[in-house]
Amino acid sequence: MYYKSEAYIGSEFAGKYLYENGLTPVYVSDNPVLNAQHVLFEAAKAYHYGLPYHAALASVTTAPAEELGMGQRIGKIKPGYDADVVVWDSDPLSVGAAPVQVWIDGTSQLHDPIELSKRRDGPLVADESLSHVEEPRETSAALFRGVNKVLLSGNKTYERDGERSLNVAFKNGKISCIGHCGAEFATARASGVEVVSLKNGYLTDAFTGVAGNLGLGEIDAEPTTENGNNAVKFTRAIDGLQLGGKKLRVGARYGVTRAISAPKLNNLGTHHGTSVGFVTTARTSLEKGAVFAQDVAVHYTVDVNSRAADSYSAAFGELRRKLLRAAKGGEDVADAYSEAAYLQKVVEGTMVLALTVNSADGIATALRIKAEVEGALRSSSSSSSSSSRKLRLAIIGGAESHLVAAELAAASVGVILLPLQATALTWDARRTLPGAPLTNGTAVDWLVAAGVTVAVGLPEDWRVRDLGFEAGVAYRNGNGRISEKAALDMVSINVHTILDAKADEDAEGAGDAGQGHFMVSEGSPLEIGSRIKAVGTGRGSILAFGV
Repeated sequence: MYYKSEAYIGSEFAGKYLYENGLTPVYVSDNPVLNAQHVLFEAAKAYHYGLPYHAALASVTTAPAEELGMGQRIGKIKPGYDADVVVWDSDPLSVGAAPVQVWIDGTSQLHDPIELSKRRDGPLVADESLSHVEEPRETSAALFRGVNKVLLSGNKTYERDGERSLNVAFKNGKISCIGHCGAEFATARASGVEVVSLKNGYLTDAFTGVAGNLGLGEIDAEPTTENGNNAVKFTRAIDGLQLGGKKLRVGARYGVTRAISAPKLNNLGTHHGTSVGFVTTARTSLEKGAVFAQDVAVHYTVDVNSRAADSYSAAFGELRRKLLRAAKGGEDVADAYSEAAYLQKVVEGTMVLALTVNSADGIATALRIKAEVEGALRSSSSSSSSSSRKLRLAIIGGAESHLVAAELAAASVGVILLPLQATALTWDARRTLPGAPLTNGTAVDWLVAAGVTVAVGLPEDWRVRDLGFEAGVAYRNGNGRISEKAALDMVSINVHTILDAKADEDAEGAGDAGQGHFMVSEGSPLEIGSRIKAVGTGRGSILAFGV
C-alpha cells in the first residue's frame, strides 16, 4: 500500500473482502521487498484484519498449491503428498512464530536449529469477531472498565491482581483517572458517555513513527506527491510538511499519533537535513499543536545510498570537517536555519546528530569521529562545562549494529533499527542476523543485552499499521531479554529519548506531551487478534472504535 498509484487504494482488509466475495486470497513475499523468510506474517496479518483463520493459513499453503496446479502433491499434510513439513515454536499465525525444523521431501533442512524459549499458549482460538470492521468516531470523553494492564511511560504500570481490574476515564482527550474512578464515571455518565467493558483491556502509550517518509510524501513512487530528494541541499523537514493524507489517517487509526521524519537524501530510508516532530491527525502544520518540535535532530546518510555521490571515506571525511569546524567556533553564523547553524547546536550538545548507516564498519567510523570531535571540544575550551561536552549521536538503520553493541553502549549512542528484522539486501548489511532458527537472536537482542537504547522505525511507510507487531516480535522472540513494556517503549518513548525529541515550549501539551497520546485495546497491542478501542490523538480528542 501507498508505494504506487494503483496500490494507493489498497486496503489492509483486502483478504477479507476477497474471501467474502468468493475469491481465494494468496499471499506472496515479493522478495526482497517483503522478506520471504516472513511471508507467513502476511497471512497472520490477514487473519488479524478479518480473513478467517483457516483461509489465512490456506493462503500460504493449500491455496497457492492449488492455484499453481500442484494441489495433488503439495500444500497439505496427507498420505501420498510430498513430505514438505514445518514444525513451529508457536501458532504459525501468531506474532514472531519461528520454525523449529523444516523437512523437504522428508529430509530435515536445519542442522542444530535455535529454538526460542516462549510462553506456550497453544494454538490461536479463531476469533470470528475480527471480521467486523469498526470505524472510529471522534470524541473527547470515554469510559472503560476491565483494564488488566496499564503500561505507560514514567513507570506508570499496573497488572491485574486476582479478580480486580481497573477503570479508566478520559476527559478532554486526556486520561483523567485510572483506578476505581467512581466520581469521574458518575459525572461522565450523567453527560451521556457510555461505559465500555473490555476483555483483557490494555492502556499503553500511543506509537511514534520515525525515520520513514510520513508527512513528507503520500505515494512513494509518484514524485509529484512527495517532498522530493535532498541530495545536494541541507533542508528542514518542516518546510516540506504535508499533512492530512491517507498514510497519516491510517497511522492514527492504528495508534501512531506522532511521527518524526527527516528530508530524504535520494531513496526511502535515507535522510539529509533536520527532522520535524508532528501529530498525525493534524490537517495542516499551522493548526495548534500540529508540530511539537520544529527541528528534532540533524540527519546525514552514510550508507550505500551515499555512494551515489562520493566514496565512504569522502562522506565521512566531509562530515568530520564540518563538525570540527563547528567545534572550533568563533564563526558568526548569520543564517539561523543553515546547516552550519544546526551543526553548531550539535557540537553544543543541544541537538542530536542522527546518522543513517547499516554497516558495523560505518558505525565504527561514526563512533571514532564522535570521539575526535569531543577531543577537539576539550582542547579548544577553557571552561569545565564545555570541556566535558559530549556529542549526542544516534544511529538509524543499524543492520550490523550488533557487532559494535558494546561500543555503542559505552558511547551512550541509541539505535533506531530500520527495520527490526533486517535482511542482507546490500553489502552494508551482509552480516545481519536473521534470527531463529538460524541465529540466536537478532540485532535488537544483542543491543538490549549490551545496554543500548533501541527503537524501531519505518523503512517504508506502509508498515505504519504494523508497528505494534514489530515490537511484538522483539518481545516474543527475545528469550526473556525484553519485557512487554520494554517492547512497547521501542515504538514510543525510546524514539523520543534517542532523538531527544522534546516538545517545543510553545507547542500544545509541552511539559506533559505524553498524557494525551495513549491507546486502549482489547488484548496486547503487540499481538495478532488484539482490537484497538480508543486512540488519544494528543490534541484534545479521542478516536473511539465501537464506542
